Amino acid sequence: MASISREPFRHEVLHGWGCTPRSASLVAHPATVDELRAAGRRADDRGAIARGLGRSYGDAALNAGGLTIDTTGVALLEIDQATGIVTAAAGMSLDDLLRILVPRGLFVPVTPGTRLVTVGGAIAADIHGKNHHTSGSWCSHVLSLDLQLASGEVVTIGPDREPELFWATAGGMGLTGLILRATFRCPSIETSRLVVDTDRAAGLDELLHLMEEGDHRYDYSVAWIDLVATGVAMGRSILGRGRFARADELDVASSPLAYDPKLTVTAPPLVPTGALNRLTVRAFNEVWFRKAPVRRREELQTIPQFFHPLDMVNDWNRCYGPRGFLQWQFVIPLAETDLLRSIVHRISSAGCPSFLAVLKRFGAGNLGPLSFPTEGWTLALDIPAWMADLGPLLDGLDREVADAGGRVYLAKDSRLDAHLLPAMYPRLDEWRAVRELADPDGHWQSDLGRRLGLCG
Repeated sequence: MASISREPFRHEVLHGWGCTPRSASLVAHPATVDELRAAGRRADDRGAIARGLGRSYGDAALNAGGLTIDTTGVALLEIDQATGIVTAAAGMSLDDLLRILVPRGLFVPVTPGTRLVTVGGAIAADIHGKNHHTSGSWCSHVLSLDLQLASGEVVTIGPDREPELFWATAGGMGLTGLILRATFRCPSIETSRLVVDTDRAAGLDELLHLMEEGDHRYDYSVAWIDLVATGVAMGRSILGRGRFARADELDVASSPLAYDPKLTVTAPPLVPTGALNRLTVRAFNEVWFRKAPVRRREELQTIPQFFHPLDMVNDWNRCYGPRGFLQWQFVIPLAETDLLRSIVHRISSAGCPSFLAVLKRFGAGNLGPLSFPTEGWTLALDIPAWMADLGPLLDGLDREVADAGGRVYLAKDSRLDAHLLPAMYPRLDEWRAVRELADPDGHWQSDLGRRLGLCG
């Protein structure tokens, strides 16, 4: 590999959204496509990895001792209003996209719980949202993308053009090449409001029944679940499901496509370790659960209210204190409800102080060998990194998830045992073969790739 000329790069210490682990590397901040491509051609023996807004929780966009390429400074956006086909730079955020698309009557095909992710990150992690059961994950809507290979060559790939490389890139965590831009299809909307139905479930069994019986009637569905409650209240939840409102469902005086999301508060810069503990989280969860209606129908909510409530709190990850936190997300087949109950029971019994936990139903997955979403139940939860015996607890649960035919989400991971990866992702060797052809010398590397044996 070519050696790096150090002058144009800055030494920086980076971390994921969980604030742990931390990793020092050289960071390039290109401002043009030419600068981005030039940065992508330069790496030493530690390789290079692209980075967006740093919303991967663990080490997916870290590259200790190597080169990290910040893609967010390169601008490109083309919109075909008639077809809803959009082409955007890989470093463009969903936040910026939505501010432009929504007033035009378009929405992104998929959004996770934060709009502060990039188009390139959405592809590399094949992000999912509240509509997976109806619309699949992000890469199911991508028509093509420009990918810079280790050789410096740029290839245009898609589901119908170099499909093996395209699907290896979908969920491939940036390890097949540098995504420069992507073209994808966006759905049209009449308004920027959603019609939302809310149900408060007294326990996990009631929640599962509601979702099994009714999710198919809604475009979007997600449940907040209380993982501190025990006994008969174990798994009590607030289920929110909805669709975009039609223009005739709004007040005539309303601006139907108004969209201007704002920050409400900023988390304090210094939060003591342990401030979020079982007692404080129990109190928060009690208030959050009780304030929700037992049953409410056809409430109008804004896009930030329904999709991105945490984005109203700037730097909310600081609430977990200087030692940070991790997020654990898994999916298991729909038939494995007994295992789901067992996992919820053990997390609740262990006293995990998690105030952010969500349960969704996934629909069928796509063709990506490393794409996380597959048909089943997916639970995601935040856990403070300082919690005692956290490693053994999650290690044991990982093994049960793998044995049941499930998997964990690599975009959230910071600690998975690499030996479990082939069981969780049975097409791993297929992915490795495609990567080997695209990057035989291991130009694209990351801390996650090395930890899990994906880089070579």
